[in-house]
Amino acid sequence: MRKLSAVPEPQIIFNPKIYRCRRASGTSEWTGRLDQDFWQTAEWTEDFVDIEGDHRPLPAKRTRVKMLWDDQYFYIGAELEENEIWANQTERDSVIFQDNDFEIFIDPDGDTHQYYEFEINALNTVWDLLLVKPYRDEGPAVNGWDISGLRTAVYVDGELNNPEASNRVWSVEIALPWRILQECAAEKRPPLPGEYWRVNFSRVEWEVDVIDGQYVKRCDPATGKPLPEDNWVWSPQGVVNMHYPELWGYVVFEDEEQAESESVEHAPQIAADAPNGLPSELETEQIKWDLRVLYYKQRLYAQTHQYYCTSIEELLQIGELKLRSNDIEQWNIEATSSMFQISALLTDAESRICIREDGWVWREQAAK
Repeated sequence: MRKLSAVPEPQIIFNPKIYRCRRASGTSEWTGRLDQDFWQTAEWTEDFVDIEGDHRPLPAKRTRVKMLWDDQYFYIGAELEENEIWANQTERDSVIFQDNDFEIFIDPDGDTHQYYEFEINALNTVWDLLLVKPYRDEGPAVNGWDISGLRTAVYVDGELNNPEASNRVWSVEIALPWRILQECAAEKRPPLPGEYWRVNFSRVEWEVDVIDGQYVKRCDPATGKPLPEDNWVWSPQGVVNMHYPELWGYVVFEDEEQAESESVEHAPQIAADAPNGLPSELETEQIKWDLRVLYYKQRLYAQTHQYYCTSIEELLQIGELKLRSNDIEQWNIEATSSMFQISALLTDAESRICIREDGWVWREQAAK
């Protein structure tokens, strides 16, 4: 029998970032520059923070992103302040984060399974892969998966791989075709106006020294190995691991009318009294988080006992994270020695949100 293991609890308050993605107008020149007219209608995201959130200092270099969409593409533009612009990886699908890089993570249906990862360096070398489920849940990465029709461009304000250059920033433009991204969407289609996908961005930053006119990763004198990289992100994870899709941000796709009015049917609203500023309609997202907290606790319990707990009350005493809801009667738990399913009844009493031992989340009709 395989050993049941724990999943680290993220040390963070559940408060993912939210971005309203406007429709694109016109076309980009594909230079990698974000000062083109094409990008002017898009708002910047908040500046990136450390992946652990408030537990760590703010990044020393600014990173921010713009997003747009149309019927063919999801457009992403990223600006990375940098006085040390370097890259070595030149082969597609090589391990790009061995260089300083920019990364995109997309979970179209928000179930934390079947999601995408994309990485790019200052040489415009890319790595695109599909995750069947997170590594913590023993999910494989499909490295042979490619984004057919991908468009990318990189702009360097300075000089690549030259420590003597006056370097300021590098920026990227990326167009991800919906006909590929829709593969993992709930209804195998692009988003409709007012719908949202779970998205996050990361920047990997290595400490370097200049040796013989070249950038060289700084090493720990005790081990001779490179010092750990910094991970700066849009929506913080509370743990040094990007593969916690439940903590990624919300990208809400708007059309022209929604950009001018927040009264459009199906358009998630940002309510002042909504928990954490989440769209007020997203009751299921709060419930998903409570289910995720119980998932973390089950994994901690199983590491000690080598079987899963059958009592919600007992689970609540484990770990540091707390549930948002105190209504234990709405929760149901079923468990064997190697599997579990926890579900919560929605307020309409007609459907439930469920989670199981490998972290998959889904919605189903409630039993009559």
